Amino acid sequence: MGSEPPARARDADAAAKRRVLIVCHANTSRSIIAEALLRRMLATRRRDDVVVRSGGIAPYARDSSLVSLDARLLLREDAIDVPADATSCDLKLHREHIRDADLIVTMTGEQRAMLAAFVEAEGKEVVTLREAAGESGDIDDPAGREAEFHRVCRDEIRRCLAKAFDRLAPPSDNGDEG
Repeated sequence: MGSEPPARARDADAAAKRRVLIVCHANTSRSIIAEALLRRMLATRRRDDVVVRSGGIAPYARDSSLVSLDARLLLREDAIDVPADATSCDLKLHREHIRDADLIVTMTGEQRAMLAAFVEAEGKEVVTLREAAGESGDIDDPAGREAEFHRVCRDEIRRCLAKAFDRLAPPSDNGDEG
């Protein structure tokens, strides 16, 4: 999900009116879930004017780490298939995703603070997902937690995305709001 899109997707990026980058620590769970759910919300509304990407920003984020099995199973409950070989994106190596983003959404305030070290983030709108939803606080990391905690995390991400949808994907100029 977070890895480099195929050429066709990059071409679609060029025509997009808005680019949203979703960030978490390793890009193996929360940001993958948020990316998939936001893409689903956009597709449901027939919105193709927003491109969503995700990536990890922590020192331990790596390109090509496998997406967590828990995240894949949770998304499967929403009929979203994440292939077993889906991998993460390390934003330290792919700073162009930060540079190209119109809006950067983090899962935590710590991640928002980490972005300050990236010159590519200067002048960018950077908010936590809860801030985008008009709330405060972080989306807790489900790594190493029981399955029900992962489910609660997914549901919280979905709820915040729904509340924040118009901020993440403002209505398009052509009136195609879905």
